[in-house]
Amino acid sequence: MATPNRRYIPRAQVEEPFKINNKITAREVRLVGDNVEQGIYPVEQARRMAQEQNLDLVEISPTAVPPVCRVIDYSKFKYEQKKRTREMKAKQTKVVQKEIRFGPNTDDHDFAFKLKHAQEFLKEGAKIKAYVHFVGRSIVFKERGEILLLKFAQALEDLAKVEQLPKLEGKRMFLYLAPKVAPKPKPAVKESAPAAAKPAKEGAPKPAKEAAPGQE
Repeated sequence: MATPNRRYIPRAQVEEPFKINNKITAREVRLVGDNVEQGIYPVEQARRMAQEQNLDLVEISPTAVPPVCRVIDYSKFKYEQKKRTREMKAKQTKVVQKEIRFGPNTDDHDFAFKLKHAQEFLKEGAKIKAYVHFVGRSIVFKERGEILLLKFAQALEDLAKVEQLPKLEGKRMFLYLAPKVAPKPKPAVKESAPAAAKPAKEGAPKPAKEAAPGQE
């Protein structure tokens, strides 16, 4: 039994980010670029100037009066735009924030353990969100929590800068730290190598050997 023909659904056309050639509706445009004489032209004349160079007329600033156009290879232009966008995304670093929780009665051993983790996070470029969680009636020890967080920030002052001092929000007191920018190492100064001894010129008299005792 033959299967019924499936209905063909055309793919949605991707809208171009720029108007080009016949899609430019302005009556006149301002041409810019290296391969044309810059100025204001009727759009038909600007299209002919692009066609004569086997290039495209691209509207790069539609809100200007008149719109600004450039005569370029549109395929190459789109490729360079995508490449530039990818490079910008690659340069954008994702900020990571690590949380470290304390209690108002954190002992020295636990404090040192969490301090070590914070040092590792900061060296990796992560931010630190440290907080003291007050349970039940322990909220009366908020001064103790503030001292604990300030001690934590002071222990990390070589690696971190304080973005927000201890602040109580509900049952938690927060401290925010960000990694310091590491100083760039100075280039090492190369020591000059000692000058090599120049070879003796040919024909130059050799220095006389000293006579051994009893051979004079």
